[in-house]
Amino acid sequence: MAKESLFEGALRQFNKAADLLKLDGGMREVLSTHKRELTVHFPVKMDDGSVRVFTGYRFQHNITRGPAKGGIRYHPNVSEDEIKTLSFLMTWKCAVAGIPFGGSKGGIKVDPTELSESELERLSRRYFSEISIIVGPTEDVPAPDVNTNGKIMSWFLDTYSMNVGHSTLGIVTGKPLELGGSLGRSEATGRGVSIIANEASKYFLGDEIKGKTVAVQGFGNVGSFTALILEQTYGAKVVAISDITGGYYNPEGINVKEAFDYATANKSLEGYNKAQKITNEELLELDVDVLIPAALERAITAENADKVRAKIIVEAANGPTTPEADEILNSKGIKIVPDFLSNSGGVTVSYFEWVQGLYSYFWDLENVRSALEKIMKGAFKDSVDMLEEQKTDMRTASYMVAINKVATATRLRGIFP
Repeated sequence: MAKESLFEGALRQFNKAADLLKLDGGMREVLSTHKRELTVHFPVKMDDGSVRVFTGYRFQHNITRGPAKGGIRYHPNVSEDEIKTLSFLMTWKCAVAGIPFGGSKGGIKVDPTELSESELERLSRRYFSEISIIVGPTEDVPAPDVNTNGKIMSWFLDTYSMNVGHSTLGIVTGKPLELGGSLGRSEATGRGVSIIANEASKYFLGDEIKGKTVAVQGFGNVGSFTALILEQTYGAKVVAISDITGGYYNPEGINVKEAFDYATANKSLEGYNKAQKITNEELLELDVDVLIPAALERAITAENADKVRAKIIVEAANGPTTPEADEILNSKGIKIVPDFLSNSGGVTVSYFEWVQGLYSYFWDLENVRSALEKIMKGAFKDSVDMLEEQKTDMRTASYMVAINKVATATRLRGIFP
């Protein structure tokens, strides 16, 4: 039997929610079909004078509620299936948060660590020139993702602006502050996950996350800020963290700021001696109140789901739980807050950045954080209301909220001509 693709898995979860919404066949087809799928093959001159051809993608799933929005990743495993799935999920992420964007995603199949700085710049500029036929501040607004950052967004901004003849701050988000970036953007996804984790604790466990045990798998941007904010702002007891070097567990609690500074100075957690070394797999099986998978897709599968003991899972990574694992966890009574709800803080502050860029009027950090908290809490409440109304699981409820918003917008706009 052929292995289910990422997109097939996402469609299965979409259809579960669509069934409960009693979505008709035509609307279901519209909402499950991508509007545009662009694949580009482009040459880049290398430092030694040779030329290599790279493959890149930019997929737009749905733009009914506004411009498409989604990151661009550089990774050797970038594939059509991955980009197709992530652009699909971005539609629901924007909709569940109430952000007036649709979903898109892009990427280049490349290992950026093998490129020099100048090769990386030429690759980035050529790729952005290639996809510029479908992107723009009112059409599709890219952002950083895996292995891309503010520097690369700056090259994208400059490439687009040079081609149109004027600076266009709204063309990408995740930019440096000096080029129209937003305060609070680097912490945004982690802060959003933290807000949702606290709301989930209040709803499912009866009170705030203060003093409750938390394990965070992944200590990149999202995982590290999530752990830091949960500890410092919400008073949670973070007992385990991990990165590519393995897991680090201390039942008495980890000083996350200390671990954060250590990882920043040493480029990883390798050698961190204030906690017991465990594997990433063992971290997932710890007996904690809240588990936050913030690393890679498919971390929790049918093979290990039965060993998970957390009361709540708040998905910070994209697609960390397979559909099969979902069923096992739900049968055990473990509450799962889906990725496209819990990690929507990043796209929310990207939306703020886009608005600031269009107006050339920039907010202070307090305004960014306050507006983010309001949106995240509202999105969680909408999903909980649907959960209670439909007597279903949280993922399906969040899908139903998002799908209903896009379906309603589609009906209101009608089919042209």
